[in-house]
Amino acid sequence: MGKLVRYITEDGGAFIVCADTTDVVSRAEKIHATSAVTTAALGRLLTAASLMGSSLKSPQDSITLRISGDGPAGTVTAVTDWMGNVRGRVANPVVEIPLNSVGKLNVSGAVGKGMLTVIKDIPGTEPYVGSIELVSGEIAEDITSYYAISEQIPTVCSLGVLVNPDLSVKAAGGYIIQLLPGADDELVSALEKAVAEARPISSMIDEGISVDDICLEAMRGLKISKLDECSVVYQCKCSRERTGNILRSLDNKELVAMANEDGGAEVTCRFCEKKYRFSAAELLEMSQK
Repeated sequence: MGKLVRYITEDGGAFIVCADTTDVVSRAEKIHATSAVTTAALGRLLTAASLMGSSLKSPQDSITLRISGDGPAGTVTAVTDWMGNVRGRVANPVVEIPLNSVGKLNVSGAVGKGMLTVIKDIPGTEPYVGSIELVSGEIAEDITSYYAISEQIPTVCSLGVLVNPDLSVKAAGGYIIQLLPGADDELVSALEKAVAEARPISSMIDEGISVDDICLEAMRGLKISKLDECSVVYQCKCSRERTGNILRSLDNKELVAMANEDGGAEVTCRFCEKKYRFSAAELLEMSQK
């Protein structure tokens, strides 16, 4: 089970949200049987979504992050609820490409060039949709760019995933730091210095450093107070009922054809790979809507 914490500076000028998502990303790797580089790509996006989800206000709220790139990984998607619990998928789970120029997993090469889309779904309002061109495909820089362009919020985002030789997840996590209205130049300078000196997030988590201490290091030199903490998990919200509702939305002729020609239907959830089987009789009953 992962852990997410939030801190704010004593002057109220900036806050940080940080999460250890090792267990979350490990669960995703097991479900989707991803290769090393796609584990890193999906893991980073899941972590970013979890961090962003912690800002939501209601249990019905959600945020969807979608990276649509021209790289071999294809579309990468992550969805979070208001507690930072996430689910996700990558179109092509197994991608084998060389390491990048510094000997690390080539996430940008797997993602390619394309768009980052953020969808905020808050019941009672029209969904907010913001899209930007990918800056690097490394995901952290793209999240930073999204906030600067679409929401005009000065932001620092750090994401990291370490993968073992056996493809299991060694460490994963991230943090987002944002300036709040009224932040002065002194605070900005202190944050810039602290962020520049902070070590890679995945390395700190691999060393066993807690998310609380990571916040202290990332905000070094500043007085910060803890706002809250919560556990985060990989959590799919699919069900047989929801899947049945999707089938009911199909044209009646399609349902009858599946019943008569295929003897039923099997629907696989792309977030958790769970399979739901519907008999021919059930499909025919749905067609009578």
